[in-house]
Amino acid sequence: MLFSAGLGTRLKPFTLNHPKAMAPVNGKPLLQRNIEYLKSYGVEEVIVNVHHFADQIISFLKENDFGIKTIISDETDEVLETGGGLLKAAPLLSDAENFFVMNVDILTDLDLNDLYNYHIEHNAMATLAVSNRESSRGLLFDQDNQLIGWHNKKTGEQKIVIRDGQTEPVEVLIDFAFSGIQVFNSKIFPLINQRGKFSIIDTYLDLAANQKIVAYDHSGKILMDVGKPESLLAAEEVFK
Repeated sequence: MLFSAGLGTRLKPFTLNHPKAMAPVNGKPLLQRNIEYLKSYGVEEVIVNVHHFADQIISFLKENDFGIKTIISDETDEVLETGGGLLKAAPLLSDAENFFVMNVDILTDLDLNDLYNYHIEHNAMATLAVSNRESSRGLLFDQDNQLIGWHNKKTGEQKIVIRDGQTEPVEVLIDFAFSGIQVFNSKIFPLINQRGKFSIIDTYLDLAANQKIVAYDHSGKILMDVGKPESLLAAEEVFK
């Protein structure tokens, strides 16, 4: 699934008239680049959620055949953020035991085979691609790479997970930046307690008390958050 419904406020003025998924990098929209990226790893079906200028994304997918099945998850009535968007798409993912989810405005050379194999080997409910890089917000993990918290480095806000059967928080050993790419087991859907519009990070922190939410470290690989006009220009130097 490609999260493509956001308003793209950081990418103005482009997003005043277009969805961020259609922002071009060397003439090729982010949506197309990531569909081709997923296809290169054997993905056969992609769900794209839409809200902001949804008609442009729908038309683009109808007019272009990328050799991969694309399905629209319609959020035109209300943008549901990452958690709500995933939950709304649950019926479309019902036949997938495990599946990738990524933000459409991320460009990377992360090896999805390695990410997937790591997810399977660790029998995780969710595996989050992370790296050691500068970020205003971070995910916190223990010595086993299991999620135990989140913090905002600018405001000092912190959320720490107390696992079932514990009275004290687990010692934080690792602080990573989330890369906006993850693998889920479909068993996660009935465990999600939130409804409506919410962030998937809230779900991670909720489930980490008794489910395996693990980190996959891809530090050193290319990862570009193409969410600002200047980052689009930078991406053109890397993704030809």
